[in-house]
Amino acid sequence: MGNDLSEKQSWRSQSKVILALATPAIIENFFQTIIGFVDTYFLSKVGLDEVTAVGLTNAIILVYFAIFMSIGVAANIFIAKYRGANEHENAKKVAQQSIFLACFTGLIFGIFTLVFSSPILKLMGAEGNVLTLGTVYFNIVAIPSILISLMFVLSSIIRGTGDTKTPMKVSIWINILHILLDYIFIFGFLFIPSMGIIGAAIATVIVRLVGVLLLWRFLGNSELKIRILDKNCWMPNKTIQLQLLTMGGPAAGERLVMRLGQVLYFGFIIQLGTNTFAAHQIAGSIEVFSYMIGYGLATAATILIAQHIGANEYDKAKQVGTTVTILSIFIMTILGSFLFFFAEWLGQLFTNDPDVIRDIRIALQIDAFIQPILAIVLVLTGVFQGGGNTKYPMYITTIGIWVIRTVGVYVLGISLGFGIAGVWIAIGLDNAFRAWLLWRKFSKDQWIQFQQKDGISRKTTISS
Repeated sequence: MGNDLSEKQSWRSQSKVILALATPAIIENFFQTIIGFVDTYFLSKVGLDEVTAVGLTNAIILVYFAIFMSIGVAANIFIAKYRGANEHENAKKVAQQSIFLACFTGLIFGIFTLVFSSPILKLMGAEGNVLTLGTVYFNIVAIPSILISLMFVLSSIIRGTGDTKTPMKVSIWINILHILLDYIFIFGFLFIPSMGIIGAAIATVIVRLVGVLLLWRFLGNSELKIRILDKNCWMPNKTIQLQLLTMGGPAAGERLVMRLGQVLYFGFIIQLGTNTFAAHQIAGSIEVFSYMIGYGLATAATILIAQHIGANEYDKAKQVGTTVTILSIFIMTILGSFLFFFAEWLGQLFTNDPDVIRDIRIALQIDAFIQPILAIVLVLTGVFQGGGNTKYPMYITTIGIWVIRTVGVYVLGISLGFGIAGVWIAIGLDNAFRAWLLWRKFSKDQWIQFQQKDGISRKTTISS
């Protein structure tokens, strides 16, 4: 009886710590999600071509996100581990080199966008007005990709110190600004003309710039005390860069195969018609709110687990993983219920087209049953990353996205004629496959990469 009471108290105590870290991350994710949601909502009032153009473009930009996020993941893991081991100087050096890597990759992707924006959209099946609109939007938001990369990496560095509140505050402020600018630039206000999809792109770039400036200011006042004029931010260190790439490479691969697969199956969906793709995009913009909870809890798991492993507290790390998984399943199941019962009403917020509303309802009601499965995938991916094991999620994501989801979308959605229902069933099958494998590996204690394999030399200061 005493042991049961002790376990309950331990579970409650651990849950409080997790939620204290996760809540700001969830709020931050919520406001980040608002950017895409507001763009889709406002542009749906302009036309479905605009929604489709932004949807196709964002599918490509998510590939960029995959790379930038992987740098942030690596920085987050290393900084949290070094803090757990009280190696603060190493943590600062990792942060500095992460900033250098973010700037370099951001510039490379900006140049890539300038050269290949239109050809890529053509490969995805865009043509006519959708291609024209998509190319303009793509160029405006992605040529300054350095802003995107710095947003991801600076936020991750700050979260790695255990501060999840600062990125949340920045996210709140820039998203309030984004909503205001989006409305003004898309529809026009006073002397500012209506610019439609171009206005949405300009608003997005402005808020990203503001976000980078705010995050850099906070980082200078954090325990790492990194300044923009610090020469160590702009001088590459081969040892640290190799460690970041070793840790972040699989995380990038995991997101990259997911996003490239998404680009491919988006091409299949658009074959079902512009209206069906628009319905899928709108349903995805609604469903993505569930991700904010999963990613928020995964962020807390990554930070806490990395800290425990840095302090050689492996049992506590496993307990955190179990607790976060249970919490996420519970919360996202409730959210799934909401999606199921209010699916049609949510669709009506975006369009009056009855066929599009029907497709949105079908997609969201199928997605309602995916939510608890998605919870396992999102959180355990964060758990594995906190344990330094970034390769396994990459392997199973590759199989899930390219074999199960992409093939499933084509077979169920197109060949068998299930339409949007087939698309979302395929998404559910992919998530179920990955959830099963992640949980199986986690339950067998095969999720941690120990010091010989994680790229970190414990208690060894990195050379300058």
